[in-house]
Amino acid sequence: MRFKHPDGSVLHLAYCTNVHPAETLDGVVAQLAAYCEPVRRNLGVERLGIGLWLARDVVHALNADEAAPSRLRSELERRGLEVVTLNGFPYEGFGGKTVKYRVYKPDWTDPARLEYTSDLARLLTRLLPPDVAEGTVSTLPLAWRTGFDAAAAASAHTALTELARRLDWLESETGRSIRVALEPEPGCAVETTADALEPLAALPGHRIGLCLDTCHLATSFEEPTAALAALERAGITVPKVQLSAALHAENPRDPGVRAALAAFDEPRFLHQTRARTGQGLHGTDDLGPALVRGALPDGVPWRAHFHVPLHTPPAPPLTSTLDVLSETLAALVGGATAHSRHFEVETYTWQALPAELRPRTRAQLADGIAAELTLARDLLVDLGLKELP
Repeated sequence: MRFKHPDGSVLHLAYCTNVHPAETLDGVVAQLAAYCEPVRRNLGVERLGIGLWLARDVVHALNADEAAPSRLRSELERRGLEVVTLNGFPYEGFGGKTVKYRVYKPDWTDPARLEYTSDLARLLTRLLPPDVAEGTVSTLPLAWRTGFDAAAAASAHTALTELARRLDWLESETGRSIRVALEPEPGCAVETTADALEPLAALPGHRIGLCLDTCHLATSFEEPTAALAALERAGITVPKVQLSAALHAENPRDPGVRAALAAFDEPRFLHQTRARTGQGLHGTDDLGPALVRGALPDGVPWRAHFHVPLHTPPAPPLTSTLDVLSETLAALVGGATAHSRHFEVETYTWQALPAELRPRTRAQLADGIAAELTLARDLLVDLGLKELP
């Protein structure tokens, strides 16, 4: 979906297809019919943006066949779908039974990450709609923190500098500008927006900025307005925003609250959990370890990196951080100027929810995604944006 900001710029709203990952080209095409087109029809719109997640083998297949990207774009157009952004964070295996730490490999010290991201950028120039000149690719925030030392940081900087050079060349060859955005995430080398300031400011040019995920922002108890102001002072842009909500527990000392949290402890994804006290941020790498007595201070609220559906907060005594999402949107596009143009709903954890909350059919999942997009659309319209046909 597209929206016009009062400053005249066009904003794009999409949803990320990593919620139903496919790791073959045939599987990607099939999910367009099985999920994406039904979501569009549910919304009653003629055009729906999707943020494609394409595993490494799919990208290779598309770039190896000169005609394949055009065929995929034709398939998108036939179903009323468009792509202006790609999710380049997971490399492969995101649909596996256990993802956990594997999602951070290969990281930006590994040449495979540079090649994958470069290939995504090249492919995106072929998938962009004819009237769109700029695309975005989100990527992991350098690496998982363990073992990420000064030598690793230097290696990642070299790789990202080379990526910026390739993106410059790509625009000169295609006329399409592709920007890559590092996505801060709890537990990573770049966990917060503050952690992103130094490595991003050290990169040349304007090709690489920050992808602001509002679940991650909330999990680390960052204040949206202050975080965005610091980025602006440092000259760091936000090419892409992922609209998501974290799990919030106001009183984790209460046994009923801990029992409710335990229902969200599942084996597939990491759910980094954080508590903030006057001494700073305290955390565990997953929700299960946080529930061990004494692991985290329990006299203050906890937040867990679990992307809960935007339109349906968890039942009491838990809730979500939708308020952080709303505040972030207001800071980014609620003023005279739009500070970001690509927005993507990214609730990839529908099938990781407690069993009674999971969609049981494709139609139920499509309905849920459409409801999330409706909420996001309403927030944008309430901020003064006009939905475009």
